[in-house]
Amino acid sequence: MEASKIRPVGTDTRLRHGRVSLALSFFVQGVVFALVVTRIPAIQDRYGISDALLPAFLAAVPILAGAGSVLTGKIVARVRPSLVLRWAQPLLLFALLGVGVGDQLWQLALALCAFGLSGGALDASMNMLGVRLQRAYGRSIMLGFHATYSLGGIAGASLAWAGAHWDLSLLVSYLPVVVVLLPAVLIGSRWSTGADSEKPDSVRTGKPEGSSVTFKALLPLCLIMTFAYIGDSTVSNWSAKYLQDILGSSDELATLPYNAYMVTTLIGRAAGDFGVRRFGPVAVVRFGAVLAAAGFAVVAMAPGPWVGILGFAILGFGLCVVVPQCFAAAGRLFPHASDAAVARLNISNYVGFLIGSPLVGALGDVWSYRGAMLVPMLMILVTLVYARSFADGSARYGGVHDRSRAADVG
Repeated sequence: MEASKIRPVGTDTRLRHGRVSLALSFFVQGVVFALVVTRIPAIQDRYGISDALLPAFLAAVPILAGAGSVLTGKIVARVRPSLVLRWAQPLLLFALLGVGVGDQLWQLALALCAFGLSGGALDASMNMLGVRLQRAYGRSIMLGFHATYSLGGIAGASLAWAGAHWDLSLLVSYLPVVVVLLPAVLIGSRWSTGADSEKPDSVRTGKPEGSSVTFKALLPLCLIMTFAYIGDSTVSNWSAKYLQDILGSSDELATLPYNAYMVTTLIGRAAGDFGVRRFGPVAVVRFGAVLAAAGFAVVAMAPGPWVGILGFAILGFGLCVVVPQCFAAAGRLFPHASDAAVARLNISNYVGFLIGSPLVGALGDVWSYRGAMLVPMLMILVTLVYARSFADGSARYGGVHDRSRAADVG
């Protein structure tokens, strides 16, 4: 009787350690990604990249990240996702440092190659572990992990602003971040390993990894995630230009839309798990899709910069719930092959980034940027058609079998 009382306590401790460790991983990835994308002009100047060549470099990163996600899907058939995460995090930080150290194009290409591959591996492994932890907890916690990513993005963007404001070199901007975060992720990843003794899908099921994951069943979630990232990349790549060129804002005011978007994304994700527990994932995703579409509509019709900023803020509050719930839904759809499902679904992330920026740019050039904002709006509304894909079925949050699910994690 005493032994039965002790076992759940140990399980709870491992789950808490795993949850804190994984939240740290999401935060670090948010910081690193923001430090790169918000300093693209400085990177272009440092390496002498022409405007014609820049899109090739920008496109290479998500392509390589997609390759890293696919590779991770293969690797986790034999090793734990936590082991992939443990190696990918330091590599991502060293890749960030490499971007700041070099001064030749080949050096940048090498650093971005490492950045893309490690970023894709980290993205896939983090969401694999997030799905497993949510299943072990028996309630929605996935949005909380993505909230820490948003928090990291805000921190990284703030550090990038400080570097640009004081005219710091990329190396001076990046080195302190790596010095602080590298020990943190090395320690945190040991927590993840200690709390995560899960077996690969192929070992747990006795079947080849991913054999039960069908593309037809996963397709609605892939489409929704692709459209969500097209919307997200529209904000990150075009919000400043839209506010300045179309709505007539100043240079300083043009930096606010992305910040407003990130803040409302953080708020929405921080509160999103409570909404999922109260109303269910389908209702939350539907509400988010409608709100995101409304945000795009406000942006497209904005008479001035402040209304445009409001539109981007509304967009962030709505769009933020969609991607985390896609991963959670994939885990519920393929409970015995969740790692493979997450790895395949994660590719849609990078497809959306590849399509989003050039799509809006092309439409803006041949039509109008106001009209271009309506295209991702319509794509987001497709989510309403496939909203039932997010239904939790028999995997009710807070069910009586929550504790038995902890075997998947620890």
